[in-house]
Amino acid sequence: MNKDMATQAASKDGFIAALDQSGGSTPKALKLYGVDESAWSNEAQMFDLVHAMRARIIKSPSFTGDKVMGAILFEQTMDRDIDGTPTAEFLWKKRHVVPFLKVDQGLADTTDGVKLMKPMPALDTLLKRAVAKGIFGTKMRSVIDAANPKGIAAVVDQQFAIGKQILAHGLVPIIEPEVTISIPDKAAAEDILLAEITRHLADVPAGKQIMLKLTLPTKPNLYKPLIDDKRVMRVVALSGGYSRDDANAKLKQNDGMIASFSRALTEGLSAKQSDGEFNAALGSAIDSIFEASRAR
Repeated sequence: MNKDMATQAASKDGFIAALDQSGGSTPKALKLYGVDESAWSNEAQMFDLVHAMRARIIKSPSFTGDKVMGAILFEQTMDRDIDGTPTAEFLWKKRHVVPFLKVDQGLADTTDGVKLMKPMPALDTLLKRAVAKGIFGTKMRSVIDAANPKGIAAVVDQQFAIGKQILAHGLVPIIEPEVTISIPDKAAAEDILLAEITRHLADVPAGKQIMLKLTLPTKPNLYKPLIDDKRVMRVVALSGGYSRDDANAKLKQNDGMIASFSRALTEGLSAKQSDGEFNAALGSAIDSIFEASRAR
């Protein structure tokens, strides 16, 4: 493990930029960026367009480790270059941003009020590639749609089991059991989730740490015990569909939690903007999310 990356990931002020939209969410991300589906005729062209968007973000003057602590990449982004340099290497060496990789293969159908992750039979192969590419950690997402104890237990069981597999490769897993922000029993689901995560922390191997990516909680500082736990390197927040302003406001209510925003980061960016307009809009977004993430 890169010690400089570990120090930055564990303690530096800043946030994680989630640039990991995959096949299912890429068309939506491109549409929000002002690129309609008529702009591509196959999947390869679609991923070329989204890579161009991500490269534009990463190369923007404000996208540096001064405020952006890390960035989560999609597998195809990891496998591509920026200006002739592999993306993860470009992130760390040129921008001083810690590279993470999304490793899940999407969500299974709903069972017991949750969506587990689909099987990942090729995960070990992907993790070996990630290590070779200079990736520091990984991210994997499940979804909780109801305060169903059986379902939430299954989500956390699966996340921590795969987390151990990731730790064995020397990578730091970001465990992401997302609670859907629109459900009526969100606060109850978060209470159950906290208890399940706390129970599973005992299974983290000695000397290892995990990270957690969690929905901004209904009760401020609900996850403070996790933030203070030595087995947890960092607790980061997903925006979950909140606007940037709402997400920032909620984040400020949670001491020690930092952002890992996707839609809230890229809100207002457009392919049609000049470089000056684009860089100004992204710089403003980065400043606001950084301020909301600062240690309090």
